[in-house]
This record gives sequence, structure tokens and C-alpha cells, in this order.
Amino acid sequence: MRIEQLWRYPVKSMLGEQIDLAHVEPAGVRGDRAFAVVDEETRKIASAKQPRLWRALLQATATHETPDGGELRISLPGGHRTTDTDPDVHQQLSMLLGRAVRLSATPPDAPDIDRADPDEVLAHGVDAVVAAPQLVLGEAVPAPTFIDYAPLHLITTATLEHLGQDAIRYRPNLVIRTPAGHPPFAENDWVGRTAGIGDAVVARIVLPTPRCAIPTLEHGPLPRDPAALRSLMAQNRVEVPGFGVLPAAGVYATVERSGPVGVGATFDVAA
Repeated sequence: MRIEQLWRYPVKSMLGEQIDLAHVEPAGVRGDRAFAVVDEETRKIASAKQPRLWRALLQATATHETPDGGELRISLPGGHRTTDTDPDVHQQLSMLLGRAVRLSATPPDAPDIDRADPDEVLAHGVDAVVAAPQLVLGEAVPAPTFIDYAPLHLITTATLEHLGQDAIRYRPNLVIRTPAGHPPFAENDWVGRTAGIGDAVVARIVLPTPRCAIPTLEHGPLPRDPAALRSLMAQNRVEVPGFGVLPAAGVYATVERSGPVGVGATFDVAA
């Protein structure tokens, strides 16, 4: 197996950037989820997991100036652009989202988000008021973070091709090219095992990635597609330790050894 795509998402819940080289560290891909949008009224971190309020974040794209980070650049609908150093950035994001928000690079000590129940979102629509339990962020990350659970998210081409979906809907860091005939959802069997990624990085697979409503939403020019979640509900509901039986696609991993990873690098899961 080899790394086919590398992704990072500099602002939580915005579209991200496909990169050729990633610096993988204990906190994840350098520059990934380095920023988030924060609601000025509630002080909560904005996440499209609560689509009623925050799905418009997926109409913006965030990139970094260099592979190591640098200036944050945000492209907004209508061709507008801004940066993290632009004094108007908070106002521009507030106009996009219809709420007073600010851009932040500092995670709170105990960050959490609202995660709307995906079954209820499918049943009642993205504008409905539905149950939205709080999700504590970064439980498998060694420092305060805007990352959902673990530093890395991996998914295979076998799973994506079986689902008939673009990787962008599932927001992985690594898309792994699998050989012909590789079964979809084989990632489930990697949990508890280590993976060598390229010449330097070692990761430990810790959980199947439970899915929220985000894959069903509009992602830039991609239209809404409830099948991106319904297929998983029908075909891959699995036990996610600590979370229950949930639809899953891909896996979360922690980083045991840091280093660079480039597109085309090998990916080997220990027996």
C-alpha cells in the first residue's frame, strides 16, 4: 500500500488543501486544524458537525503559505479572500456564517463542540433543531487542540471506491492506495496495530472513525449527498470503543514516531 493523497485542514470545518509533503508530529500533520472559528456569544468552537449553525464553513477554503505553515489564507464564496492577520477577518467570517464569530489559533483548555445526531439530521434536515451532544476534542492528542479525536485520520481507496465518494467528504489526512481486490472497510481490522508510513513515521491505529452529518453536506461545489452517510449506516456500523455502535469509515491513529511523509510513500500495517 502507498500514500495516494495527503491533506490538511488549517481551519476546523473549512475545506483544506492537498499537499505533496506532510510533516507528521505527535499533534498531527503540521498546520492541520491550527485555527478554528469561535462563536462570540457562546464561546463554543464552530464545527459543521452542527450543520444548522455552521455548514457554511464548508464553503470556505483554508490554506497555508508554506508546507511548514506560515500565513493562513482563506478563500470565501464570491471570490473574497482574507488572512489570519487581516483586521477584517472576523467580520468577514461573521458575514459568511450569520453570527458574530472570531478566528482563533488558541484552543481552550477543555475544548468541545456540538455534534448533532446524524440520524436525526438525515431524518429532519440540516435546518432542524436536533439533539446535539457535546464532543470533547482531542482525547488522543497530547496537547489542547482543535482536532476531533486523534492526530491522524486515514482512509483507503478501497473504501472510497466502494462508497463511490470523494475523499473530500470524509476529511482524511492520508488516503491510502490499496491493491486491486482489497476489501472495503478493511481499516476496521487495523485497530490496535502499528503502521509504518514512509521511512520515518510510525503510527498506532486506535479507533474506527465514527461518522457525523458532515459527509452529507455541501462541500464547496459538491452537492449534498445523504448517501455518503446512509451507505455506512447500512454496511459498516461497528463498535467504536467509548462511543458505541456507529457508522464508520476510515480509522484514527496516534503518532509514535515523527517524520516527513510524501505522496507515494509506503504504508505497511504490522501483522
